[in-house]
Amino acid sequence: MNDTRATTTRTTTRRSFAPSASGTLTVESTSTETGGPECCDPVGTAGPVVDLDDGQLAAMAKALGHPLRVRIIRLLLERQACMTGDLVAELPVAQSTVSEHLRILREAGLVQGEIEGPRTSYCVNREGLAAFTHAVSSL
Repeated sequence: MNDTRATTTRTTTRRSFAPSASGTLTVESTSTETGGPECCDPVGTAGPVVDLDDGQLAAMAKALGHPLRVRIIRLLLERQACMTGDLVAELPVAQSTVSEHLRILREAGLVQGEIEGPRTSYCVNREGLAAFTHAVSSL
């Protein structure tokens, strides 16, 4: 049987953390990848760890300060990518509540999403999570 799924090639710009005008954290560098949902890096492909300043570390820690957001991160790590509806099916809260928690995680740089038609596919921002882990371990 032939695999007829489309393979995507993308160039992303991510690496160093910087607050944007809206107060969100972004990562900047360039890499080209092929395969899977475009927003998700395969396990173990996060680039070099970026040092976070105290404000960035505090924003990420605050985002992880709710048990439901920790659960969302764990679900996304298990599945590597999820549609919002998939997360809603797994969690005991309304879709609007899940969306709000995803927004907070996205603004903190821990989750990224890609619009696929009327849906959004979310995955963990592995570079952001690695930077957070490194920053916490070096306290």
